[in-house]
Amino acid sequence: MKDFNEIIKSSKPTLVDFYAIWCSPCKMMSPIIEQTKKDLGNTATVLKIDIDKNTDVARKYGIRSIPTLVLFKEGEVVWRQGGVPPKNLIVESVKKFV
Repeated sequence: MKDFNEIIKSSKPTLVDFYAIWCSPCKMMSPIIEQTKKDLGNTATVLKIDIDKNTDVARKYGIRSIPTLVLFKEGEVVWRQGGVPPKNLIVESVKKFV
């Protein structure tokens, strides 16, 4: 399996949902992310990163509240959103970078 840094360096956009299992808003975000993944199909990669298991990655990208969505393209952060945004906002934001 590719490591996180390899995945986010792809020319295909990579949407990362930073979450924790104990976080109530993160649980609300989960079905939105699943539907977003279906809507985007093969045009983007969608990952979930548990901040408690991946503290170095969370620290590197300044994740201070969760859930936080971060969109990467070719290793660069191109979009970021905290909280639980509606699916259509997420899909539209990702599609700008496809």
